[in-house]
Amino acid sequence: MAVKIAIHGAAGRMGQSIAQVIHETEGAALVAAVDRAAVAGRALREFIGAAGAEITIEDSLDRALEVTDVIIDFTLPDATAKLLESAARSKAKIVIGTTGLTDETEALIRDRAQDRAVVYAPNYSQGVTALFYLAELAAKLMGPAFDAEIIEMHHRMKVDSPSGTALKLLEVVAEAKGLSARDDRVTGRDGQVGARTDREIGVMALRGGDVVGEHTLYLSGLGERLELTHRATDRMIFARGAVRAALFAANQTPGLYDMFDVMGIERS
Repeated sequence: MAVKIAIHGAAGRMGQSIAQVIHETEGAALVAAVDRAAVAGRALREFIGAAGAEITIEDSLDRALEVTDVIIDFTLPDATAKLLESAARSKAKIVIGTTGLTDETEALIRDRAQDRAVVYAPNYSQGVTALFYLAELAAKLMGPAFDAEIIEMHHRMKVDSPSGTALKLLEVVAEAKGLSARDDRVTGRDGQVGARTDREIGVMALRGGDVVGEHTLYLSGLGERLELTHRATDRMIFARGAVRAALFAANQTPGLYDMFDVMGIERS
């Protein structure tokens, strides 16, 4: 039997891509599409053609949560918080791709994971998940003699900075180096800032054009530098990963999962 999937943020770019992937994926069925009131009542096929089937976009989370096995969320932070509050009245499992969430919303994610499977990741690309794994390994292997710096670039319309992916990369590297992602992060240098300290991890964000996403970790030592880069050229990679995560969540016991779990990657 196909896993019934709803999309929260169905009219957005990611929502449309996810609907197309669901349409192409055996064992997955799109049963509901939710978005803001301004587009509610419109047929999803107006946005994505035949992949929209007979689905009508609605603005009722409660109804969508009633009919679905898993809901995939790619919206804005306030909308994600609303979803998590509404989900308390349902048993639907959740996949969250929205970034820039507050501490309070992340606490809601942990609450919902007490009685259902929740997948929460800053990036649903298999390649980025591999980047996280390799970054952790490299940071441990290179040790404290190598300075870590992260640069990310996204399209000019992205509203949060640094990206959720860059912050996750920071978290992975900081943990591997025994540093604090919160206290040792530097997000800008200007003027006479003095020499770089041993504990700094720089995180720089670039914005421009239509860049889907690019992330590079630099590990720089004396006489050599290692660079690990992931470049996304098509947002369908995120949609495919999100649908894979939904199919994974459908068969999991309650708990909070990430893309390492979805891909079966064991971390040391």
